[in-house]
Amino acid sequence: MSIFGLKIHNVGQISYYCGPPALKQGDHVLVMEDQSLMFALVTSGPSETLHGMEAHDLPNILRQATPEDMQTERENAKLARNALAFCRQSISRRALDMKLVDMEIFFDRTKLIFYFTAPARIDFRELVKDLVREYHTRIELRQIDVRHETQMVGALGNCGMVCCCRRYLRKFAPVTIRMVKEQNLFLNPAKISGICGRLLCCLSYEQENYGNFHAQCPRLGKKYQTTQGCMKILRANMFRSSVTVLTEQNEEGELHLDEWLALAPQRHESPAHESTAELEHRDIDEARDDLSVDMLDNGYADPLHRGHKSHKKTTD
Repeated sequence: MSIFGLKIHNVGQISYYCGPPALKQGDHVLVMEDQSLMFALVTSGPSETLHGMEAHDLPNILRQATPEDMQTERENAKLARNALAFCRQSISRRALDMKLVDMEIFFDRTKLIFYFTAPARIDFRELVKDLVREYHTRIELRQIDVRHETQMVGALGNCGMVCCCRRYLRKFAPVTIRMVKEQNLFLNPAKISGICGRLLCCLSYEQENYGNFHAQCPRLGKKYQTTQGCMKILRANMFRSSVTVLTEQNEEGELHLDEWLALAPQRHESPAHESTAELEHRDIDEARDDLSVDMLDNGYADPLHRGHKSHKKTTD
């Protein structure tokens, strides 16, 4: 048995299953998920091992999809479009303050899942009753945040390309204001925010490099005592691995990190001399920098991944 990466949901993380080596990328298969039959697309494989995973530790692919299964999937897609239209009509009729984004239907039609956004918690019990009366199956409503909405709907980013979350991102990494500052970007919301209104996901792509660089750099704006006198750190350039300093003669100079370390720099003022108020102010600033503006830190998990804890309601 070999390992295959499967795309079960339109957007969401890739799930790994084991199956016969005869399968190839682009094939459609049937798998079990949440005790229901699901239609999936093979996106990678076959592989003997992957990221330390062994085939015998993974769930099995039930079988390759037959022409009859393909026809059933097309009928399910048609049903999903009708269910979206019916749900939107019910939301409008009941004047609910919620926006329906997308829905998915299990292959065996044992459950319909509707994804929506809302400014607050919504009492949608009557809406669920409408859907149950119409489709006679389990109904689940999941509240998602604006990032997952953009991922589902898709949009063009500031760079002119389709948003990363729609093209290939399957899991959101926390993005913080500290990343913006460490990358020397202007704190202009129009420049550092994506279509969803949150900080750009791409800010995290090079953060590891910036973090390693700043770990070796002196703190910006601080004064250091060196073998050539007192110097103040003005700027840091990761691409050149250098810092710009201001000397006692009020002259600017650029030093490579190796040249800077060769000057045996010592803090001009020891942190021990900082007042209690200065220490508290610095701690507050650092805590604020570490605070993520990502909605994932407000209790939202990935609503497209098994085991999430998002706000939802299920009715049989």
